[in-house]
Amino acid sequence: MDSSPQLRHILEAMADNDPTKLPTPSACVADEDFCLVPIGTPTASVSKEVAEVQRLLKKSGIKYSMHSAGTTIEGSWDQCMTIIGQCHSMLHANGVVRIQTTMRVGTRTDKKQSFDDKVAAVEKLLAEDK
Repeated sequence: MDSSPQLRHILEAMADNDPTKLPTPSACVADEDFCLVPIGTPTASVSKEVAEVQRLLKKSGIKYSMHSAGTTIEGSWDQCMTIIGQCHSMLHANGVVRIQTTMRVGTRTDKKQSFDDKVAAVEKLLAEDK
């Protein structure tokens, strides 16, 4: 999706006429936190399910990074949204009755920036403290 000012009027017209034709951003970074509610299981632990999600992400080829509160994924808008849906489908197929995903999605139009770049920028500032 080009966000240049020259195209703004075209996008606005598209939204007025048929919002389903609006393009999605070309890339995004999504932080997802699966809130798995293991109904009918003997434990509240979800580490087994999180491991299953990590295996699926690895097989998918999408860039991802697990952390203590969830997983960050990076790719095209469609890749990110598709893999999140596939994670839900896989977990439901494995018997998880209820899944809630909380996401924070970031997109930029001024430059390309990966989640590694964001972390490196902060680490560079912290290194200056020494």
